[in-house]
Amino acid sequence: MPPPNPDDPAALVGAFLAHLTQERGFSPLTEKSYARDLAALLHHSAGKPLRALHMHDIRHFVFKLHASGLSGRSLARMLSAWRSFYRYLIRHHSFSDNPCLGVRVPKSPGNLPHALSPEEAAKLMAFDPGDLLEVRDRAMFELFYSSGLRLAELTGLTPKDIDFADGTVRVHGKGSKTRIVPVGRFALQALQAWLALRQGMTAQEENALFLSRQGKPISPRAVQYRLQARAARQQLDNPVFPHALRHSFASHLLQSSGDLRAVQEMLGHANISTTQVYTHLDFQHLAKIYDSAHPRAKRKNKPVR
Repeated sequence: MPPPNPDDPAALVGAFLAHLTQERGFSPLTEKSYARDLAALLHHSAGKPLRALHMHDIRHFVFKLHASGLSGRSLARMLSAWRSFYRYLIRHHSFSDNPCLGVRVPKSPGNLPHALSPEEAAKLMAFDPGDLLEVRDRAMFELFYSSGLRLAELTGLTPKDIDFADGTVRVHGKGSKTRIVPVGRFALQALQAWLALRQGMTAQEENALFLSRQGKPISPRAVQYRLQARAARQQLDNPVFPHALRHSFASHLLQSSGDLRAVQEMLGHANISTTQVYTHLDFQHLAKIYDSAHPRAKRKNKPVR
């Protein structure tokens, strides 16, 4: 196959995409993603030769894309594709410079996690299990909210990880780190009900705490589906995702205790800055306290004498 014309941007992109799939073994989906990102590069270069683009051109493209509403995360992915493309051009087509090096993308504002109110959390759990799987679901959801687990941590538990005497769960977290987290009374009761039924569902060698209908470890996707279906049946206004229960645990615990370090330990965060996002969730609660308790706030709606 003859080499592409170095002055034909589309031909160079085509050669790069072929390189990704044929030599580097990238999937068709990944190739499609690169093709989309490189199409944006060609569009914004407006016919200017790729060899003639400089850092200020790339910065200008990034600025225009950001102004059009593209998020920082999407821009970072796109810029990474452009950098890879130019690395390929330097290695295989005698390009001398990578104009994407040193270009940074604007940071997107962090999205605060959605947390249920305590009333919504109680409403989610307020159902009488009608069958074995609903008994399991209630135990999963109660444990999620009671102990602030990640989804992968929940599906990785075994019955031996629950200590009913101490009211705790041993959690195998990120980086092979283990932590001990308290389990509330309602969650312990729901777990006892589930374990009494679980014994008849599976062979003795199956270690997973939560099982599917087939007696196999439940998948994270199945947990998400069951949680969203339950939230809909309980008539909650918004969809509920597994991580929302972890966020709700952190927000409500912090709101009640004010102990950021304790919440950090229970969540298994290595850095307290990760936990500090939950302090923003409590602003409305703090504002209400301020309005009701601060002497100047009390007077704000009264006429001035």
